[in-house]
Amino acid sequence: MLPEYGRPVQELLTELAELKAGDLPVRGGKVTAYVYDTGRPEIHDAAHRAYAEMLEVNMLDPTAFPSMVALEKQVVGAVADLLGGDATTPGIFTSGGTESIMLAVKAARDHWRATTAGGSTAAGNGAPDGAGEGAGRAPQLVLPVTAHPAFHKAAHYLGVEVVPVPVDPVTFRVSVPAVEAAIGDRTILVVVSAPSYPQGVIDPVAEVAALASSRGVPCHVDACVGGWLLPWLREAGAEIPPFDLRVPGVTSLSCDLHKFGYAPKGASVLLFADAALRRRAYFASAAWPGYTIINATVQSSRSAGPLGGAWATLQSLGRDGYLELGRTTLEATRRLVEGVSAIPGLRVLGRPESSLVAIAADPDAPGGAIDVFVLADEARRHGWFLQPQLSYAGIPANLHITVTGVTLHGVEAMLKVIAESAEAARLAGPAAVPDGLPELIASVDLEALDDATFTELAASVGIALDGGGSQEMAVVNAVLDALPAKIREAVLVRFLSAMYS
Repeated sequence: MLPEYGRPVQELLTELAELKAGDLPVRGGKVTAYVYDTGRPEIHDAAHRAYAEMLEVNMLDPTAFPSMVALEKQVVGAVADLLGGDATTPGIFTSGGTESIMLAVKAARDHWRATTAGGSTAAGNGAPDGAGEGAGRAPQLVLPVTAHPAFHKAAHYLGVEVVPVPVDPVTFRVSVPAVEAAIGDRTILVVVSAPSYPQGVIDPVAEVAALASSRGVPCHVDACVGGWLLPWLREAGAEIPPFDLRVPGVTSLSCDLHKFGYAPKGASVLLFADAALRRRAYFASAAWPGYTIINATVQSSRSAGPLGGAWATLQSLGRDGYLELGRTTLEATRRLVEGVSAIPGLRVLGRPESSLVAIAADPDAPGGAIDVFVLADEARRHGWFLQPQLSYAGIPANLHITVTGVTLHGVEAMLKVIAESAEAARLAGPAAVPDGLPELIASVDLEALDDATFTELAASVGIALDGGGSQEMAVVNAVLDALPAKIREAVLVRFLSAMYS
């Protein structure tokens, strides 16, 4: 509620601190998803100061604020230099991986419309919306089932059909023959991940990019997680296959700086192999009597704070700082994989090539498989957050851990908690899902429920929609895991709606 009179600043800050008391901690390494920590407070402080300095600069009009143009050129240039480009490589600074991906798909769609459907290319907007796209003629996006949902989101917003491609059940890398079979005359873009988020493995970028190029189709590398990490891991001694703009056939690449660049959120860079494709990502409109509209991103007005924060982080750490973070991250990842593999009943999925590790139950372990959702709840009681991942496309349910620069200091403590939580989960047994509950949820018309009724339904399976973060989630995750993906999505939409009601 808006107060009748303004409140003192200290009172506001005190209330913010109270509200944040239930949040997961963003420093220290005990939260293994969502946050990225260098373990160096001075770096984060420099980023915060630069963020505040640029906070009120509006990136809507680069002619009004030349400082943002200078900073963006430096940041994009640094990413391009690291990932196979040079000073002339075109790119866009965005708010995050989802926006980078959205723009990559838009650029590919508009390129396809202009070159295949015979449309106009004016102002970088491509052909008229839907040109030549009658029923059953929607443009298609070919991607692995392990590709980030941001591609599905982009396809949903942009009127593109997703063509999912299976991955190898052992390596979790996309099948090249399956990609080849999926490419058709409506394919606007082929996607590979470096690495994929779920298991941290790198798709066969060179093979897929060459295949796409031979068919005249652009190829996007989703390096949102790995773009600013893999080169430093390589320098630290890891075997990293080619994945960036050096690879023939790669036409665009996304790289988040608020992940392993350790910049404040949201900061990402989208690189293109040529400026013509970047122009397809832009939007311009002169169909009104107001100010000039030309947008490089989905947003119009946006703060230059994240840009300032990203610039300051890159400048504060430098090559030497990132190389040292890469070394410690690689060491921590190897220790984590080795340690988890030694815990009875657990296994690591695939062979992580980055610092993303997925832990699943060993189905052949003596005494029965461990319920990883119960394990996650047990670890949460010890103050550690391990991110649950539901089963999909033959990939079992698992727990995801993102290893960052600070993890090495606490990796032994993490392994101890995982081992103790695994044993506790073994003794507790699997989460008890009420008989028939998944079937009941699947049969309910969720659209017919108001938020209050859905809240009651959620409470019946042990989840309170009051914003609390300490509740046990094993049963909830087990119920979701038993539902088809479309039903999961419907439940999650209603969950979010009810939470904010």
